[in-house]
Parts: sequence; C-alpha cells; structure tokens
Amino acid sequence: MARTKLIAGNWKMNQTVAEATGLIAALRAQAAAMEGKDVAVCPPFTTLAAVVAAVAGTPIRVGAQNVHWADSGAYTGEVSAAMLREIPVTYVIIGHSERRQYFGETDKTVNQRLLAALKAGLTPIVCVGELLQQREANQTEAVVTTQIRDSLAGLSAAQLAATVIAYEPVWAIGTGKTASPEQAQAVHALLRALLRQSHGAVADSVRLLYGGSMKPNNAAQLLSQPDIDGGLIGGASLDVEQFMGIIKSA
Repeated sequence: MARTKLIAGNWKMNQTVAEATGLIAALRAQAAAMEGKDVAVCPPFTTLAAVVAAVAGTPIRVGAQNVHWADSGAYTGEVSAAMLREIPVTYVIIGHSERRQYFGETDKTVNQRLLAALKAGLTPIVCVGELLQQREANQTEAVVTTQIRDSLAGLSAAQLAATVIAYEPVWAIGTGKTASPEQAQAVHALLRALLRQSHGAVADSVRLLYGGSMKPNNAAQLLSQPDIDGGLIGGASLDVEQFMGIIKSA
C-alpha cells in the first residue's frame, strides 16, 4: 500500500513569533518542492496562531507539541484538544521522549491524550522509543512492544488509521547519533507487525515516522526503507536549507 510520506518538524521550545513567521516565509518560497508529500511544522503553543496564519495557501500543515486529556478544568499550564481545534491545528505530538523524561509522561497518560486528540479530530503523532541502556541490554523489542500496546490501548481500527506513530530511539535525539537505516527499519517492521497483530490489515495504512537526528545527508537512505514513511525532525527543522533537504529526499 502506498503511504504518502510525512515530514514533520518539531520546533521544541524554540522560535518567537517573529522568528517563526520568518521561518515560514522562507519555507513558503519553496512550497513547490513539497508537492506529493505531507509537510508539517509543530511550533510552541505561543506561536501556533501566527504560524497557522502564515502557512495559509501553502501545503504546510501545523501541529502542536502536546495536548491534555480533559476538555477543560483545573490543569494549570495545559492545553485542551478543543483549544487546539479552534486555532486550528491539524497534528499533535503525543508522548515525545522529552515529555516522558522531564514531565512524567507515561504510556497511560499518552493513551489518555491520544483518545482526547482523536475525539477532537486531530491527527496524533504518537512517539515511542528506547533509551541507550535499553538498546545496549537488547531490550528494544520489549520496550517498544509495551509502549505500543499500552499507548494504543482501546483504539478501534478506524482510530488507528487516523494515527501516526513515530519511532524515536532516545539515544539518537539531539546527540548526532542516528540509527542505521537497517536498525531503524527493523524497529519499524516490528511496529507494523505489532499493529497487524492488534488491529489487522489497517496496519498497512498507518504511517510510521523515524525521529532521531535525521538530516539531509542520511534522509534518503532512511526514507527509502519499506516501513519508514517519513520523519519527525528536531533541530534540522529550524534550518530552512536542512529541512527542505529532508523534504526533497522524501
């Protein structure tokens, strides 16, 4: 089954409104190179509205970096799916390793956020991946199997079809280390097999992204693997030349 490649930039805690709109203006100038693939940027909450306005009329879609599971309430510092829909954003990243590492995110809360995002009609990008010590202890398969099972608990086949999954080996995020195309493909193939076990044929339509120091010089090799359907790009997405280099590789 042909799956449209998705290249999504995770800007993390970077870019003021002025910087963000400048970056989008530079990307707009190269919009023609985005044809035939899906492109998204995920800015901080404070710049979402400005970026949504700035991408109007381009193929670029916008995502948020997190969402809360409740519709509203006493959750200081959190943002609901309804609030994101109003902006409106298309995607939302859920369970990024930095959220798990620094803010206590668990597979259970990832699952709650995922269900809230789907209910609101957002397209979630659910992140899974192992730590360096887990890979060195040959625990990659066990770790991602548990993450997939618990994060996607209770999803119908239709809900899974509306979900994107990103494999991000934590040891390759911001470290300059990258999983080899073969290492990355092995985990992506495992993920698809797990989805097939749990949800059947719909697994073949789910897009699996690789996240972990993807750059223009390794993107083509990674993106040519049979089960790698795009990238969740960190630092390189803040550099127009690098981000466009990855997009063109897709």
